[in-house]
Amino acid sequence: MTQSQRFSLSRSVGLPLLLSLTALAAHAQSTPAAAPAAPTASTPAKKDLIQRVLKLQQGGIERLATAMTEEPALVLADRASEIIAAKVPTERQEAVAKEVQSELQKYLKDTVPLVRRSAQQLAPATIGSVLESKFSEEELREIVAMLESPAYAKYQQLSAEMQQSLQAKLVADTRATVEPRVQALEKALGDRLKVATAGAATAPAKPAAKPAGK
Repeated sequence: MTQSQRFSLSRSVGLPLLLSLTALAAHAQSTPAAAPAAPTASTPAKKDLIQRVLKLQQGGIERLATAMTEEPALVLADRASEIIAAKVPTERQEAVAKEVQSELQKYLKDTVPLVRRSAQQLAPATIGSVLESKFSEEELREIVAMLESPAYAKYQQLSAEMQQSLQAKLVADTRATVEPRVQALEKALGDRLKVATAGAATAPAKPAAKPAGK
């Protein structure tokens, strides 16, 4: 299984979420400080604002659900690649890797929509509950205004492009430093495991216990 096959399932959400938090922090810092408004009792207007926030955050909720669903598949893909490299004959490795990839894609196709739907169903009772209890109606109006801002929408749309740009530069900038360290770590772990397994193979067998005398 090639490196691209092993990681083709990944859809990183870390940086877009980080960029979103950075934007929120910048917005907060640019806003004049004011005494925090105490959350008010639930009203139809407040419930409507919460629904608008949840709708505006639907993409982020779905990305979170997708990432959670993909995580075990990525772990299994890594394990499978190691087994293929170590135990499958060279001439069969590519075919077996494609079979594994097909199974992983089938899992994602069947499972991701289920988890996404569940996330959307749970959002009102979880995210919505926090918004209800911790934010006032005025604060919710400010949040909606920011999320509906064309500039913020553009920022969100470009987050993937910014992430890809950073990743490409980061890989190029750190490859010469990281790759030798990874190779050294792989060798060190291999040497330790080799010694451990060799010791276990050569350890003298314990003599069988003698039957107790009558």
